[in-house]
Amino acid sequence: MNVPENLKFSRDHEWIRVDGSQAYVGITEFAQGELGDIVFVEIETEGEELEEGAIFGTVEAVKTVSDLLMPVAGKVLEVNEKLADQPELVNTDPYGDGWMIKMAISNPSDLNNLLSADDYKDLIAG
Repeated sequence: MNVPENLKFSRDHEWIRVDGSQAYVGITEFAQGELGDIVFVEIETEGEELEEGAIFGTVEAVKTVSDLLMPVAGKVLEVNEKLADQPELVNTDPYGDGWMIKMAISNPSDLNNLLSADDYKDLIAG
């Protein structure tokens, strides 16, 4: 299971890659594996300020629909437009082209509440 060391993780299986005061967010390889084939990603929160844990969108797989949750509070700056035509990127490249939103982080200290790669590995190991 791929759990990149340069990312932080939420207990809800979102990852965040920080780039200065902005960050990219997606779902983990573990999460996409549990969901199965992703057929649709719906994110209509671009431009919105959201709290940590708020729903920023949904991901639809063949078997289920799952909410996408903000790992930290912030503003949704951009939605990955590639996912409109290629939702399968979440399955094939969850940490690269399968990113979901670019966001501005409201409070950088919120990142301290997230899991490191090792902590996330422990979480999914159960």
